[in-house]
Amino acid sequence: MERRSGLILAIVIWLIGAGVVMMGARTWLPPLASEHGAGIDAMINFTMTATGGLILLGHIVLGLFVWKFSRQDKITFRLAGPRMERRWSLAVALLVAAIAEGGVLVIGLPVWAKVYDTASPANALIIEVTTEQFAWNVRYAGPDGVFGRADPKRYSLDNVLGQDPDDPAGRDDIVDLNMIHVEVNRPVLIRLRSKDVLHGFFLPHLRVKQDSVPGMKIDFWFVPNKTGSFELACAELCGLGHYEMRGVLVVMTPDEFRKWKEEKRNG
Repeated sequence: MERRSGLILAIVIWLIGAGVVMMGARTWLPPLASEHGAGIDAMINFTMTATGGLILLGHIVLGLFVWKFSRQDKITFRLAGPRMERRWSLAVALLVAAIAEGGVLVIGLPVWAKVYDTASPANALIIEVTTEQFAWNVRYAGPDGVFGRADPKRYSLDNVLGQDPDDPAGRDDIVDLNMIHVEVNRPVLIRLRSKDVLHGFFLPHLRVKQDSVPGMKIDFWFVPNKTGSFELACAELCGLGHYEMRGVLVVMTPDEFRKWKEEKRNG
């Protein structure tokens, strides 16, 4: 009876491990819409595969131990020495670190370097995004390619970006709310600021995630490679209205983008 119970318990342990791995093997990510996102997906897939493999291996070994020792007619006493325990613990820790962390670093560091340590291409579309509770304030430079001066001391309900009305460079700037329009296959440089608290600039489809920090200007860039409308979500709990802080990234063809800019300037 004990042997049968041990086998049943071992099978349950194996099934739990297999079920966890099968759940993790599902496709959780939304369709990809950026160039660098393939590297992000590779890093995530490696992490899931390595973690799933270690979980499955652990359940297999545990099940084998339960099955093997449940067949003994009497209990035997075995105690590993302190030196052996340290060796096995260190070996397992190094193995897990090498597989999980090592792979993530090898795959992830080139992606990090491209987004943060590499200058954006000369033709990048520069967009200022200023976050606040609970909105995304978006500004584009006008035909002169120069942003007008802005000063936090000028913030008001009628001047959410603190723009200087006396600066001629800012008179042709385009300002929008919760909508970011870009061109497909053209690099986009986001210049991110916050007016109040931490906010998270998160584009799930483009695998872009960057916090905006009060008092800091943070630049990062990406290349959208699919047209369409994609959700812009705040990924930091920024207050009672956090759930309402939703924007949209619209990726357009070059002709559609030029037409949109002309309509905004004329409107």
